[in-house]
Amino acid sequence: MRALYRRTLWLLALVLVLTFVFYGAGFDLDYVIPKRLARLAAMVIGGICIACSAIVFQTITGNRILTPAIMGYEAVYLLLQSLLLLWMGTHSLVVLGENGNFVLSVALMLAYSWAIHLWLFRDGRNNVYFLLLLGLVLTMVMGTFTQFVQLKISPGEFSVLQGFTLASFNKAQPEQLVYAGILVAAVCLVGIRTLPVLDVLALGRDQAMSLGVDHRRQVRLQLALIAVLVAVSTSLLGPTAFVGIFVANTAYALAGTVRHRVTLPLGCAIAIGIFIAAQLAVEHVFNYKTTVGILVNLVCGTYFLALMVRKRGAA
Repeated sequence: MRALYRRTLWLLALVLVLTFVFYGAGFDLDYVIPKRLARLAAMVIGGICIACSAIVFQTITGNRILTPAIMGYEAVYLLLQSLLLLWMGTHSLVVLGENGNFVLSVALMLAYSWAIHLWLFRDGRNNVYFLLLLGLVLTMVMGTFTQFVQLKISPGEFSVLQGFTLASFNKAQPEQLVYAGILVAAVCLVGIRTLPVLDVLALGRDQAMSLGVDHRRQVRLQLALIAVLVAVSTSLLGPTAFVGIFVANTAYALAGTVRHRVTLPLGCAIAIGIFIAAQLAVEHVFNYKTTVGILVNLVCGTYFLALMVRKRGAA
């Protein structure tokens, strides 16, 4: 039965893809369809990044209500955009350009990840829970500083900053999609080789070590891969805090197993389907009176709240 559910999900995702690309396009191969294909590529890359990073992160932490957003990557991204507008104003969009902003954002988030990992895992220490606590504190600190910076910029610059705070598929340029696709493909190739190790890590630290897995080394590797995926998705689409929780838990429910060979592709299909459905709703239901980011965060945030209440009731 679960196999039927998975096949139905993949079929539904394919129907959504075809609907998004061709519905109302009039087979305009010069402008409309190429633009839609570019947005579809952003959805696919972003969906893969969000699903894989969330599922692997929950495997490492052993907690199904956490996402990599707690590590502060999105806070770093928003802080960077705020500082650029404070220092350079809207001229930063011209000086850096879309590609320059993308590369700078990815580089800064990767440097942030490298710094906290280097500091935390020095001298052979390996405390994932302390890493989470550190990330949470840094997120709060950077969020507060970002709010302070926002008070210093003009209303016009603040409206530009608002565009960076919501997920959107219109930001990505063709060159960005190429860079992002190459990075994600490289991470996926490395990740595929570690799928059996991830299944063992899901058993817990002690069990993994007893089965011969170098837990410290594997956790560092997976966190590095997660950092790349989150950096790409945030720079490409913008912050998507609650999507990972929804995608990961839905994938677990439909898969009926914790094997990553099943849950990761299923999670990718769910994330891509959510993005396409949200974009179709914005275009054809709400007539562009709302945004994809608002819809996605509303649905996934409501699910997160319901999940928290259910967990508390079960306890």
